[in-house]
Amino acid sequence: MRVLLAEYACHHEPALASEGEAMVRILSDSFTRIGYEVVMPVPGTDFADELRRLAPSCEEALVIAPDHLLARYTKIIEDLSRNIGCNSLAVAVCANKKRTASTLKAHGIDVPAEVTSGKRVIKEISGCGAVHMRFRDEEPEEGEFGQEFIDGEHLSVSMVGSRVVGEVCLYYTGEGPMVLSLNRQNIRIDPDGTFHYDGGETPATHPRAEEVISVARKAATVLGCQGYTGVDLVVSPDRIVVVDVNPRPTDSIVGIAAIMEEEIADIIVKASYGRAPEKVTLKGKARFGKDGSVTVSDRD
Repeated sequence: MRVLLAEYACHHEPALASEGEAMVRILSDSFTRIGYEVVMPVPGTDFADELRRLAPSCEEALVIAPDHLLARYTKIIEDLSRNIGCNSLAVAVCANKKRTASTLKAHGIDVPAEVTSGKRVIKEISGCGAVHMRFRDEEPEEGEFGQEFIDGEHLSVSMVGSRVVGEVCLYYTGEGPMVLSLNRQNIRIDPDGTFHYDGGETPATHPRAEEVISVARKAATVLGCQGYTGVDLVVSPDRIVVVDVNPRPTDSIVGIAAIMEEEIADIIVKASYGRAPEKVTLKGKARFGKDGSVTVSDRD
């Protein structure tokens, strides 16, 4: 069995390269351990051309790329192989943060209010993580918009969804996404208002953990996410707010894989056939950096 594992940022997006390399390493090693031959695009070549060249010879394919590019590349592998990540339509919706927010709000999920004046969080409509995010009183640039600032804890929920579209008649189970972990994100804001993401820790404990996970699962379900999905939330004393939905592997996979007894590749593949496990076993705690570093503690 061959799997195409294609990560864009490693060789095409220097600011995100270290994160991409860490995710590829974790996934490649895991797929190899469960018996797959892993093939990847050749560095320095056109990414889309490489997908078209490699995908037809692979039984499964997974692509990871920045939000604004992911739908395009996902559609290529959908047409030429068997995509085990999120479907391209859901990816396109999630890539547009304004559309994502309006869709979630229509389904009763709390999201940041859009703000058009005064001090607000300015982010790219199709941005990736905290890149170019800032909390300032200034006009958004082209392709950006403003949202209210929410003071609270930054958490994320990592999960793997089964088939929702594509081969749905064969593999749809009706079950919601299976949860891998609740994570804490280290978000830092400079004096000038610039946001920075500095990794995180998993698993996280929180008095409202069940509520947070329930909201995250609902958000992923509403948006039609399947495969590895990360939902970012801010939790304040009176609100649980979804701030981003990532329909692809995220940095958390580095920490989770370090302490999870199961193979992450096996879970992703099985979920795509409607056979995801009910739960996973995490032993210990992991702190992970955006550079791919990970420190494990309390393993025993």
